[in-house]
Parts: sequence; C-alpha cells; structure tokens
Amino acid sequence: MPATPSSPQLDAAIPATPIHAVVAEDFAAVNRTILTQLASRVPLVETIGQYIIGSGGKRLRPLLVLLAARSLGYQGDRHVTLATLIEFMHTSTLLHDDVVDESHMRRGKATANNAWGNAPSVLVGDFLYSRSFQMMVDVGSMKIMEVLSAATCTIAEGEVRQLTNVGNPDVDEAAYFETIQGKTAMLFEAASHSGAIIADATPEQEAALQAYGRYLGLAFQLIDDLLDYQGDAEAMGKNVGDDLAEGKPTLPLIQAMAVGTPEQAKVVRRAIRQGGLEQLDAVLAIINDTGALDYTRARAEEMSAKALAQLDLLPDSVFRESMAELARLAVDRRN
Repeated sequence: MPATPSSPQLDAAIPATPIHAVVAEDFAAVNRTILTQLASRVPLVETIGQYIIGSGGKRLRPLLVLLAARSLGYQGDRHVTLATLIEFMHTSTLLHDDVVDESHMRRGKATANNAWGNAPSVLVGDFLYSRSFQMMVDVGSMKIMEVLSAATCTIAEGEVRQLTNVGNPDVDEAAYFETIQGKTAMLFEAASHSGAIIADATPEQEAALQAYGRYLGLAFQLIDDLLDYQGDAEAMGKNVGDDLAEGKPTLPLIQAMAVGTPEQAKVVRRAIRQGGLEQLDAVLAIINDTGALDYTRARAEEMSAKALAQLDLLPDSVFRESMAELARLAVDRRN
C-alpha cells in the first residue's frame, strides 16, 4: 500500500492521552491508511468521510485493536489495517445513527446529515461499511471475517431494538442490557477480539480479550447514559436530557421507575412516552431522589471490574497497563 502523508485534521483528532501515546506510531499508520482507503472517484465521499472521522472522539475501537495485538507481542502490520476498518465500521454507524435520530450536533459540531443532508450521509456510511469489508479481505483471516461479519449483524439488530424501544416505558433492565450489548459493546468486543486473533492468542487469551472488550463497552455506555442526566453539555458536545427528549428508556429512567413511588414512576413513564424536555426538571428530581444515577454508576463500575479481571491472562507490558487504565477511566470521565 503506498504511503500517504498524514492529514493535520486527522492527526489532531487523536486524543493526546498516555494510553494513546503507547501506540502513537501505530495510530500514525492508521491515519495514513484512513486517507488511502477514503480515496474515491466521488469527491463527496472523501469530503464527508474525512469530516466525520476527523471530528474528534476517543478513537477507542481502533485503540483496542492496537493495544490487544501489541499486548500479545504482535510485531506485524496487519493490525493497522484491522484498526482502520474497525474505525470505518464505527464511523458508518455514526452516520446512519445521526440520520435515524435526526441529530444536528455531535461532539459539538454539526452532524454530516445536518451539513450535507440525509441521503449523502447514508450513502457515505454504506461506502465506509463496504470499504471495511474490502479491508477484511486484505487482513486475510477467515476467523476475523467471521467475527466482524457477525458483529455487524448484531450491531444492526441492537440499533433496531433501540429504535423499537423509543417511547416504551416497559423496557426492563435485562432488555436494556441486551440493547446496549448490541449497539455499543459488540464493536468494542469485536475490536479487542480481532486484535487477539491477529496476534495468535491462546484460546484462553482470546476469550479473555473478547470479554474485556464486551465489559468495557458496557461500562462506557452505562456512563454515557448516566452523563445524559448529569454531564456537562459543553464537554459532551450534546445537551443534557437528549436521551429523554428522544424517548429513550435508559438505565437511569428504568431504575427510577423500579424503585420510585407509583407517582414518580407515572411521571417518568409519561415523559418517556411523550419525549421532549417538558418533564426534564421533574424527571431529574426523581432520578436524584431515587438514587438511579448512583445505581447506574455502580453497574458501570461492576462492568469495569470485570474488564480488568480479564487482563490477568496477559503478560505484563505497557500495553496491558494501558488497557487496565482504560477500564478505570471508563467510569471516571465527564464526556
């Protein structure tokens, strides 16, 4: 693959954290590969692709590929292609999600559908998905293709499940976890799992890294759902209460209904059914009164601890320690 100069916009999008720093050279190679693989005869594809990929974010999914592979001593370069295609898969879901959710802002910037319209966003998302499967062929592992192709189906099912749950106050905690396992944790799991496979992990290490990604993804989504009612709008790049406005029954609401008084549960149920923010102040008061945010954080800490436990099967290294720190940071953040 020909070398391609780095893009300042993409380089700036890499978070400057100690965790990312241990694989800084790999990330630089991922950026070069992103630019190469975004090449298209249709300029709008490159424009929208670079816009969404360069718009910030934690780059957690490609990070997991790189850390998982390096933690097992991998010395090749196929993990760079793998990390890039995982990022493309994630980016395509963002493009599609923003259209489905009719979102106008993400990470403090206009969404692609807001800037270019729904049709171009959906079609560029399709391009990125298609390109990611081309890159899977380049990776050359049938097992990784099986993992990632299965993951795409699970992710799509999770997104559909979330859509059908909108406005439904009868979603319980088990159904909620099933949804976030599909729509969020699955790609985390696929990233760390495929990183293990490419590094020829033992069966025990492979299973551990697969579980690590799953629990990490669950922890991140739980904290995301908590921050929707407690976070800093500027830090998050979205407004407090966005989930409620969309009628999404997330764990803080589910727990508030489960342990609150009948009258409190009635208020929350009505808010979920109606959507919007007319009931936000009342719902925030109920969430705080019932300890629903503390409960959500406790579940996130439980998932983080489970992720940490998986790392016992890995050899000591800076990469393993970075993965441990990532699990701790999952529940200790503001955005």
